[in-house]
Amino acid sequence: MPHTLEAPPDSVDVIQRLRHAMAAVRLSFTWLGVRRTLTHQQRSTAADAFGAEGDFFSAGKKLIDTRHPQFKALTTIRGEAAAFWKNVSVPWPEPGIRLMRQDQIDDFNQRMQVYTQQLEEGVEELNDHFDDLMESARDRLGSLFNAADYPATLRGAFAITWDFPAVEPPSYLRRLNPELYEQECDRVRSRFAEAARLAEEAFFAELNELVSHLSERLSGSQDGKPKVFRDSAVNNLTDFFTRFRRLNVGSSEELEQLVDQAQSTLHGVRPGSLRTSDGLRQHVASQLSGVQSVLDGLMVDRPRRAILRSRQPIGESEQ
Repeated sequence: MPHTLEAPPDSVDVIQRLRHAMAAVRLSFTWLGVRRTLTHQQRSTAADAFGAEGDFFSAGKKLIDTRHPQFKALTTIRGEAAAFWKNVSVPWPEPGIRLMRQDQIDDFNQRMQVYTQQLEEGVEELNDHFDDLMESARDRLGSLFNAADYPATLRGAFAITWDFPAVEPPSYLRRLNPELYEQECDRVRSRFAEAARLAEEAFFAELNELVSHLSERLSGSQDGKPKVFRDSAVNNLTDFFTRFRRLNVGSSEELEQLVDQAQSTLHGVRPGSLRTSDGLRQHVASQLSGVQSVLDGLMVDRPRRAILRSRQPIGESEQ
């Protein structure tokens, strides 16, 4: 059953709700660089073919064929890991960091370990083909090939790493420099307020895109026949509802009402039923159009709302 953030007492605002329930998580990748810029001499030689000056000419070379099945497998693992990280978290103002529910940390850690294991196995398979990849590059690059561009092995050239950086002011700062500590408290409040705004905007934008797409597919006809739509047009919305219930920061009643309305409209509706029942199709299309019209009004020039402006001291229990 989907969960929402457990809200502390009513006196605690959205920011404190985030701080009580969420943790910062950072995901990083180490990845083999597959491109190199040409040397000055090589650029000059290439520029001569176009009658250009070398200093005003830019060019590079591709070291290995990234279309190789084993290399593509690694790229897929990286994409899945990044997608999972984003799926279980909401934005944080600092690039590369997001907020996730504290009670999801163990599951996240286990999933990342699975991706790490898959990546390591994939690197071993790619490494078995490394000599062939280099030979292919030698043939394709001609005089641009340079063995020094390549590592001796691909082991260690790819990695997934994650950590949980502290985003709260360090407690020792209160004792060492109370004034600086208060400044850090203000900064943290501001960043959590921004995180709440970013999460709200991201949910609005995603709901708008998903509802708009499904509504368009269900409305009208094409060549005298109902428009074709994929199952994913419905399934992506139901997945969104689950994720929203789990990660909703509670900053917008309007957003919650729209999600409730859209979810109620699709409750128990299967893609196959929409294809075989004109009445159901029209009903869902009509209801989603109502959601869409409200979303359109909210998405146009939405003001950057301040989630909280009051100053509240950070107690020891909040560290």
